[in-house]
Amino acid sequence: MLRINGLSKSYGETKALQDADIAFEAGTVHAILGENGSGKSTLVKLLSGIVTPDRGTIELDGTALRGGDPRAYQAAGLATVFQEVLIAPDLSVAENILLGMDMPTRWVVPRADRLRVAGEALAKFATTQVGLEEEAGRLPLAAQQLVVLARAVARQPRVLILDEVTAALDFADRGSVFRFVRRLVDEGCMIIFITHRMDEVMELSDRLSILRSGRVVHTETCGDSTPAELLRAMAPQTAEQLSHD
Repeated sequence: MLRINGLSKSYGETKALQDADIAFEAGTVHAILGENGSGKSTLVKLLSGIVTPDRGTIELDGTALRGGDPRAYQAAGLATVFQEVLIAPDLSVAENILLGMDMPTRWVVPRADRLRVAGEALAKFATTQVGLEEEAGRLPLAAQQLVVLARAVARQPRVLILDEVTAALDFADRGSVFRFVRRLVDEGCMIIFITHRMDEVMELSDRLSILRSGRVVHTETCGDSTPAELLRAMAPQTAEQLSHD
């Protein structure tokens, strides 16, 4: 189990996240919903170890994780695919997939083995054909996102955080990624899924939590509420406006 307790982060006068409590369980997809500015991006950065909370804790199986050290989070089995497509444009697809994993031995591992490992990671979910020796920066944005996904998958994470990853994908690749996510869940992986698309939440998620103005305002088993009810919890004013239109 991954648990956050009283997690808070402020930037100056802006309280990006306030006293957030969520329990994420292995073998589930837990969606995080919220409008822009609700605290989703801050939560992702905290769960990735990029920033340090002002107060509160992040615990994986009862062991506290300290912020400010992304490598420690990776070593604990957490991997994040961010909304921004983060690649090294001058490196090949295979080098991007293995980036950060193979530095001590990158000149020792045979090239064929490196290509095999990268190719196996990519083939698990991508329907679009991507050449392993292509320069990553020359790929379309959707293909670059698949490369970043493969980088996370190659690490065989216990916890996989997906931050708006489908935004750049076409329908076929999105479906393939979703099927792969369900296989990971069946194998006991924990998926934290950040999205603004209600149809994706209803299709893929087992649990969901809603952030509003930096606070967790609702958590439930997916399907307990209708999309309209979830919208009201996310954005009461917007839901009220829509109801009168």
